[in-house]
Amino acid sequence: MTGSDSQHGARAMHGWGVRSAAATEQESQAMRSMLIGRFGDAVWADPPPLPDPDVTAARLTVPAALVDLVSVDPADRAAHATGRSFMDLVRLREGPFPAAPDAVARPADATDVPRILEWCADVGAACIPFGGGTSVVGGVSAEAAGRERPVVTMQMRRMDRVVEIERSSRSALIQAGATGPVLEGQLRPHGVTMRFFPQSFEMATLGGWIATRAGGHYATRLTHIDDLVQQIEAVTPAGVWASRRLPASGAGPSPDRVMLGSEGILGVITQAWVRLQDLPTHKATRVVAFADLTAALLALGPLVQSGLDPSNCRVLDPLEALINGAGDGSHAVMLVGFESPVIDVTADMQASLRLLADHGGRALEPPSAPGGEGDSAADAWKQSFLRAPYTRDVMVDAGMVVETFETAVATDGLIDLVEQVMAATARAVTEICGEGMVTCRVTHAYPDGAAPYFTVIAPGRRGARVRQWQEIKAAASEVIMAAGGTITHHHAVGRDHRPWYDQQRPDLFAHSLDAVKRRLDPSGILNPGVLIR
Repeated sequence: MTGSDSQHGARAMHGWGVRSAAATEQESQAMRSMLIGRFGDAVWADPPPLPDPDVTAARLTVPAALVDLVSVDPADRAAHATGRSFMDLVRLREGPFPAAPDAVARPADATDVPRILEWCADVGAACIPFGGGTSVVGGVSAEAAGRERPVVTMQMRRMDRVVEIERSSRSALIQAGATGPVLEGQLRPHGVTMRFFPQSFEMATLGGWIATRAGGHYATRLTHIDDLVQQIEAVTPAGVWASRRLPASGAGPSPDRVMLGSEGILGVITQAWVRLQDLPTHKATRVVAFADLTAALLALGPLVQSGLDPSNCRVLDPLEALINGAGDGSHAVMLVGFESPVIDVTADMQASLRLLADHGGRALEPPSAPGGEGDSAADAWKQSFLRAPYTRDVMVDAGMVVETFETAVATDGLIDLVEQVMAATARAVTEICGEGMVTCRVTHAYPDGAAPYFTVIAPGRRGARVRQWQEIKAAASEVIMAAGGTITHHHAVGRDHRPWYDQQRPDLFAHSLDAVKRRLDPSGILNPGVLIR
């Protein structure tokens, strides 16, 4: 292992993240107890043993000029076979093991990237740019890309340096392979942060965030990677793509906007200038209870439109709050946060609590107050959020169908969309799995709308869980499209969302994007099957 690979430890072959951070015995027991209490005998007592990867012989021979950059080691290839969606996890456990790439290339710097792309074009291989491998939508599937030709996965994590920090403009030039902990570790000594914390923060890379238009943990204000990018440099099969670094520009369509969300089909992102924030020194978080989810959603818009500018305001329905330790299941909650590097945020927090009280919200008292529980509920939710990808592995091993999906919609359609999606998904879960839970939380809030995020947990049938989830996902996605939402708010399109993305984007735009791809990638080697072809 090299670069960030070694800094993170060995990637879990069959689960999320790194093996050393897997769910603890205590976490596993607590999760299984919750599942047994809800689903009883449907919880698997004997999950199937984890299979060894079945990796076929590589279809490529590495040229002498690239032997220092390219691996055909079977274990290395197996570790780059898939992302980490629920369907990926099931296939990794129950088999057949997904087809691995034929080679894994690790460029040490930007000059290595065109050499690797040229080799791929010469041998007719597809090339999949690969950061942390955290895709939950089939975005890095070697099997899907390589059904008719060899596949080279380009692992970018050797390129993980913060190249330059410009303190005067609070900006940094960072290589695309830097993961969240690695880049923050280099920024923090300078008193700055990128302030971008998606749930995949531990493993995902800057290049992956840009390529997928990822969304961070903060639910308001500078939530998307779009808000933080100043300039992007990428290597395409046709040459280098580099925009001019500017704070803003009205000079035609933005080159950076073309690369943002391109999901590896146009070029390999090698580095980017990003905007930074000073480290916050003033923080406040409170939990506000509402009678139900609808009441909380009705209060969300007025808060975001108030000008108070909270750093966070997430809404959890009663069941979501209960599962994540942020409530007792009798009420919905809103997690409200403020932070600043220079200003005491107490007054803003108090003003927000008064506003939410006018809309039916009851602020839970912090633990220091008599009977207080508010801060502990917020802390419990935060820990649950950070550990969720690892505890999901426990649920998969217990035989559950467990997956999430998200959307975004304008304010006027928010409550109707949530109600329709919850109802349709619950019907599908009952029809397909017999029983199950469907929960909702709002992960991001805007003055003109919000992003509802749904979780499904249901007992699965041995050998049938992939098909069960596909049927549930299809039912939910059709309702999202009909209700005016987007098929994805921050999980990208990948291959799993293609049928609905094709409905959402204008046909003329698809033709235009295809023309750009043909110019930049004339041999069609970059991540085939994603976005357009």
